[in-house]
Amino acid sequence: MRAWLGEHRRRFESVLTGWKSDPKLRHVQAVAVKKTTFAVTRIGVYLLLFSLSFIFLYPLLFMVSQSFMLFSDISDATVQWIPKQLDFSNYVLAFENMRYWQGFRNSVLISFGGAILQMFSCALVGYGFARYRFPGYSLWLGLVVFTFLVPPQTIVVPLYIFYSRLEWINTIYPFLFPPLLGHGLRGALFVLIFIQFFRRLPAVLEEAARIDGAGPFRTYFRIMLPLAKPAMLVVFLFSVVWHWNDLFYPNIFLQSPDFYNLSQLLANFNGVRTAQMAQGAQIMSASAVIGGTTNFMNQIMAGVVITILPMLLLYLVAQRHFVESVERTGIAGE
Repeated sequence: MRAWLGEHRRRFESVLTGWKSDPKLRHVQAVAVKKTTFAVTRIGVYLLLFSLSFIFLYPLLFMVSQSFMLFSDISDATVQWIPKQLDFSNYVLAFENMRYWQGFRNSVLISFGGAILQMFSCALVGYGFARYRFPGYSLWLGLVVFTFLVPPQTIVVPLYIFYSRLEWINTIYPFLFPPLLGHGLRGALFVLIFIQFFRRLPAVLEEAARIDGAGPFRTYFRIMLPLAKPAMLVVFLFSVVWHWNDLFYPNIFLQSPDFYNLSQLLANFNGVRTAQMAQGAQIMSASAVIGGTTNFMNQIMAGVVITILPMLLLYLVAQRHFVESVERTGIAGE
């Protein structure tokens, strides 16, 4: 028996030794290990990306789910994500009570007007810092960075006094005049983006234009500015979104409801809806009352959806160009 086992052991060891020495079998083994490692790594990456994407998508999914619920579904513990019945009237009520088109017009004037002015003015300022050395260069660049670091709440009182003396309260001028001068909402960040972009462009372009007789302004407007389209797109989209979502400055400078943007109308939407429900003498179920206050979470979420919907559509339209522009401007790093 021992001899039989020893014989089979020697045969197995010889087969194993021959398999290890065979280059074809070793190549098959290496390919199998490589494919297995790649598959496991890919599955792990997908699981990680799915987890991270769910963290970012959860608020949006929750918002959309709540916006289609009935009042009785909001406080029903058995209803989590899928409502028992889709209630499209939440969007109709939110659209009417928020005076959506009026707020949309004001938001477009503030956001797109400020973004366009900020895009061109910050590009000019960034080009000057990137290509020229003038007296006090370090001081002015330090002041640009300093304006980015100063909290806006610390200068809101002087700004309000300044704009009130100019009689600009309840007008769009406080949102257009600073961007026109290369500042505005987060203007210092946009200047730094353009500085980074223009420094990456080769200086031979300007030297060739100078040889051909082009002056500084012609070189900038005919050569350098068209090349800055990726940075301009990034600045434009960032500026539009930040102006659209801004609530601090509009609450300071826009005090009349006729000039409210969508963010302000959304902030006041809960009170308006509660008053209308009380005037209409509509009977609410006990499950729709939390802490003695009627719960209008579904209508508030509908208001949030229609408020951010234009920005989502804008991103979907410009997504491919935006990603390419971010890579070309160097914001994501080398």
